[in-house]
Order: sequence, then structure tokens, then C-alpha cells
Amino acid sequence: MPLLRRKRRSHLPLPLELPVAFLARMLYRVRSRGAEKIPASGGMLMVSNHLSYVDSVLLQLACPRPIRFVGYEGFVHAHGIFHWIFRITRMIPISGDRPLPGTRAVVGALKAGELVCIFAEGGISRVGQLLTLRPGFETMARKAGVPVMPVGHDGIWGSVFSFAGNKYIWKSPRLMPTDIFVVFGDPIPVGHADPASVRRAILDLGAEAFMERPVLRRNLAREAMRALAKRPHRIEIVDLTAARRAVRSSQLLAASAVLARRIAATIPDHRVGIVLPPGAGATIANLAVSCAGKVPVNLNFTAGRAALESSLRLAEIRTILTAEAVIAKFPQFPWTEDTRDLRSEIAAAGGKRAMVPWILAAYCLPNQWVAALLRLPKTGDQDEAALLFTSGSSGEPKGVILSHRNLLANCWQVSSTSILPDTATLVACLPVFHSFGCTVTIWYPILRGCRVVTIPSPLDTRKIVEAIRDERATVMVGAPTFIRPFLKKAAIRELASLELVVSGAEKLPIELYESFLHAFHIEIMQGYGITETSPVTNVNQPDPPSTAFAAEPQSGKRLGSVGRLLPGMSARIVDPETGEDLPLTRTGILWLKGANVFSGYLKDPEKTEASFRDGWYITGDLGRFDEDGFLYIEGRLSRFSKIGGEMVPHGTVEQNILESLAWEATEAPIIAVVGVPDPTKGEQLVLVTTRDLSLVSIRDELLKRGIPPLWIPKVLHRVSSIPLLGSGKLDLNGCRSLALEATFPQTFGAKAPEQRGP
Repeated sequence: MPLLRRKRRSHLPLPLELPVAFLARMLYRVRSRGAEKIPASGGMLMVSNHLSYVDSVLLQLACPRPIRFVGYEGFVHAHGIFHWIFRITRMIPISGDRPLPGTRAVVGALKAGELVCIFAEGGISRVGQLLTLRPGFETMARKAGVPVMPVGHDGIWGSVFSFAGNKYIWKSPRLMPTDIFVVFGDPIPVGHADPASVRRAILDLGAEAFMERPVLRRNLAREAMRALAKRPHRIEIVDLTAARRAVRSSQLLAASAVLARRIAATIPDHRVGIVLPPGAGATIANLAVSCAGKVPVNLNFTAGRAALESSLRLAEIRTILTAEAVIAKFPQFPWTEDTRDLRSEIAAAGGKRAMVPWILAAYCLPNQWVAALLRLPKTGDQDEAALLFTSGSSGEPKGVILSHRNLLANCWQVSSTSILPDTATLVACLPVFHSFGCTVTIWYPILRGCRVVTIPSPLDTRKIVEAIRDERATVMVGAPTFIRPFLKKAAIRELASLELVVSGAEKLPIELYESFLHAFHIEIMQGYGITETSPVTNVNQPDPPSTAFAAEPQSGKRLGSVGRLLPGMSARIVDPETGEDLPLTRTGILWLKGANVFSGYLKDPEKTEASFRDGWYITGDLGRFDEDGFLYIEGRLSRFSKIGGEMVPHGTVEQNILESLAWEATEAPIIAVVGVPDPTKGEQLVLVTTRDLSLVSIRDELLKRGIPPLWIPKVLHRVSSIPLLGSGKLDLNGCRSLALEATFPQTFGAKAPEQRGP
């Protein structure tokens, strides 16, 4: 893009335009798409996302026409420098208290044929996500009779002019020019540009702009080794598997490099299985396999033998990296003939003696040279970087192929929030075969630089509490099933260092949130993700502080929701019956798009095709957004039954049963509602429970609460325990098998249910 064109590109006086444009191009590398949609003349109102104090400069660099920007009037009176900037740039001041003069000025400029841009969020986003679009811009466009053009830009968050890190200016500047990408959307005709439709368009454009980040084309292993080489002295992992062991970044790099060379020389297969609990060993194994140019496959050692054999066969895995203690603990695991002990492999590769040169290289050489010595490719992009098998909560496990782009994108998306800064000490207890455990407790800490404290099992609550206390951990992640025991097994002083608890994998019960807040004065931040999205898509985060005089309060969290979409993602809500596109505020099937969304299942084109529509991934979850962009998950489509033409949510029925019987919460689930076929009404509900209950009393209580008769379970089946997956989720497939056995004992050869309703 040339520095000067025949037509003026801003409203700055020429003596100022040249140095400002030159300085901006020195600091920012601005690319764009869709500029040809901007008419050569005539008025148009642009509506853009707002992430920094220099957004107007970036948009002007990308736009072929001069833009007049709308700014907050309070700045004009705050300091003389702002008054001068408003005057020389011809910026239009507007006030929330007195919007009429500003609105008239905007309408006048639009009628005069000028290009006007307004940041409709009302201020710079201090959470890095798109906020609510305030009404008013559509009135301006309607009165001026001009279309509205949505604009999305990406790349500026994290710079000194953004609020990343909860502060402006006072953070380390970027040494290299910042890559910015601006996407101009299709103009929306006057009268159709309401805040909801424009917001959705900006989300789509933001996802498109995020896709253009150069970092997403890089190789995951190379980026990880470079990151470790930048901080060789830092303690990366505190492994509490047995005795406490602190592993520095240089040691992690060296062990991975030594093991990678042995793997490359002795394992010809493309994929390598890994069966290890969270810890330094699992991190070294994953990093070494990736550095060897192969794909790590973390296998679920809690799954059934048949599912594991199928996974090994599907992924063509003949070599497994593990530990002798794991082999002894899981003798029923279908170990391959070539099953190797991790410690023995490192020793065979030269052990500590072979690690010394790599430790010296980490301390003495530039990080780029270290990656070059390992001969790691610079590009990974869409190539397979990891293979994870879904937990199979509602069916057989599927092989989810995650690319370098997917994992890098999700790590940088999470990094844009305030939940895991580089100063955090993260408790990592989730299994690494779980997508969250793989991405957020292995790859993210390496790339971002936060310390990890590892505990082998999320069920060892007491050990986790002691780790938080002794290591001064600041962030803990886990499913509600794993968090609930803290209420009985932890004291408030032991969790004093915790700043944040993030919950995922299953819906967070409100009573657990309130009990945890009351007991420990810590809010649980609920998030949402699935294996196919690498996995995080949404997360609540603490409300950002108001540090500027003009900064209004902004919300980072909302109780009951799973948070806003992460940057670089967009969503659709679709009617499950008709497939029609619904407003985002309506309940329907959630569709997602973004750089972190996978491209397909391993060797299963039919399931892959069924999971996508026009580039959108169909999650199978029912959800809705509120007007501020917070997502509410209503349940999984497989957790709804179609009874008499009506959609019945299993989760809602379960919640009402628990509330009506006033049961105290327990560490393990005590009920599960499951749908099974019914010849007359399509489906019927079965209540699987570990308690001694009466179906009649449950029916009476639910009717008193106004629950429709169709929603009341017709069969009650008592069991010793409710099936769970290794991730802590309800094993829907196992629960359904129990329900089918109870409902159709002759077919499935099980005992009849204890109670059956009318």
C-alpha cells in the first residue's frame, strides 16, 4: 500500500499527515480485505469494534477514503491536547448525556457525502471481546439515508495502546511491527442495520480477520521450543506425582530435544501413543513427539478396552510412551508390543549427559537458533499437530484431528483474556487425554510462560488443596464434579492464594457457585468448550478495572452464562427442527466458526460432513446469547427428548427433581434423566438414581412445581452408581444403556425396573 495516493486519505493537515502515516507504518503492518466495497463517493456510516486508542489510525491506513471519526465528547474538555486532536482531525464529539448535537453533526456529515466511523460499543473494550453495540447509529444512518458498513479488525489487542494486562501504556512494547488485519463487510441497507445484525456481522468479520494472523501459520513445536529458550532459568513445572520436582524451562527443552531425536530415529510411525497422567513426563513426551515431526496421541486410560483397541487401530498406533507405574496400575490396558518407558527412553538417548549441550544452548543462543538446531519447520498451519479421541459421552469415541493452526489459535485466544496471565501459577490436574488438559495445561503454559503445578488425579482433592497451599497457586481449572469436594476437604486459609477458579466440562450448578463463594470468597468462572474447538470457545472473566476518567464499568462475567465468545470466533443459532437461522437471543443449536475449529474426524468423512454446514461446525448443544454477547448453554441436543411433539430438556427435569426433594449436594451425581424409545409418544423419560425414591412422590412434587406431565419420568431404575467419564462428565451412553436395560428387560436381558409409572 503506497504511502501517498492522489486523493487525501485523512482529514489531517498535510504537514501532519506525512509524519503520522510514516510513524504508523513503522509500528504497524496493516493489511485489509473488502476495501473495494467502499464507494468512491457518497456518504456511508462505518461501525467497527474498538480495542485500542489507535484504532482510528489503523482503520484510516486501511481505507482508501478519508474517514471522519466519532469520539467521546468528555475528552475534549479533559485536556487541551485532546481538544487540539479533535479539531485538526475534524473528529465529531458526541456525549451519552447529550447525544442530539453529535447525532446531528454525524447526519450532516453523512448527507454531505462523507465517510463516518463510529465505535458503537461506547468505549474501548477492556476485556478484549466485542461488547454490546449501543443503539443510535441506526438512527443516524436512517436520517441520513445511507447504508451501514460493519468493520472488523484484529491484531492490536496486547499492544501498549490496548487494555491487555488490565492497563494502558505501561507494559513492554512490541519490538517488531504489529500485524493488523482489517476486514470491511458488505454494506447493510438503511433500515436493516439494527444492533443485533451489525453485531453479528462484526463477529463474523473479526473471525475472518483473526484467521489472517501470521502466527497461526507457524509450527507448534517450534513456537514451544522458542518460548522455552526465551526463559531458560524459569521454573516451568512443579511435578507432585511422587516427591516434589521442579523442572526449569531449559531442562524441559533439553529433555524434549534429546528424546525427540531418539523418537525420530527409532519410531517410523506417524502417530505415537502417550499414556501418562498430568506431570513433567506427559509434557516432555508430547513436546518430544511433536519435535520429532510426529503426532502425539494422548490416550484415555479410563476408557473401556474395546474403545481403546478401536482407537489404537484407527490411529495406527504401534508405539506407546508411558511409565512402569502406569503399566502396573492399568494391566487391562491394551498395551502394544512396542510400549516404552519414558525414563528408559531418555536414558537410552544419552540421559543427563546428552541434555547438557541443549541446556547450554538454551542459555547462550538466540531462541531462533535453538529451534534451527532441532531442524524444526517454520510452518505447520493446517497439518495435524495432535489427535484426541472424544470422551464418548453420547456415543462411540471419534478421532478429532487438531492442526497447528487450531492449537496456536486457541492458545492465543485464551491469552487474550485475563484468566491465565504469564504471572499465574496454574494447578493442572485434568487428564491430558482431555482436550482442556492437553491444550490449557500442556501447550498454553509453554507458549505463554505461566507456571504449572501438576497433580496426577483430579479426584485427589486433598493433594490438590495442599498443592495450592504450598505452591501458592493462583488459578485452578476443573469440572464441577472435581470442585465440589473442596467444600468439605479444604479450609479457607489453604486456598488464600487462589485468585480464580475456572469450571468447564459440565454445567456449573448455581448452588455450587454460591457455596464456594460463601466458603472461600472466590467466584467460579464458568467456561465452555468442546474437543472439536481445541477446546475453549467461551469463558467468563473478572470484570476489568476502570482506570481512565472516561471509562464506564464493563462486564467480563455473568452468572449462569459461560461467558462471551473468545476473540476470533463467531456463532449462529439455528432451529433444530427447520434448520432456519434464528436471532442469537433465541434458543437453538449452536454453530461455531473460528481458527480453533477442527477440520474433520480421522478416517470418517461421513461424520465430518454431518458436523459441518457451509463452514460452520454444528456443536449439538442448545444455547442462546443475551444482548451483551454472553452465551447460555441450555443443554445438549442428545439430552433432549421429543415427547408428543415437544422438546423436553433432561437437565431441567433433573434440576427440578433435586430442588423438589431438597437434597444436599453430593460429590457424585445421584440422578440422571435419560430418554428411551416409546412406541406411542416417540420417547419416554427414565430416572436412573442411586437413592431409594418413589416415582409417585416425584410425580406429585413435580406437578406441584408446574412441570408438565410430559416432562415427568415414567420409569425409575435404581443403580449402585451413576456412570461417569474420566473427564468428570456424565457418561450419557452408559446411562442410556442402563435406562434401556430397565425399560426393555426382555430385549437387553436385565432386571425389570423397580417402578413404572402410568
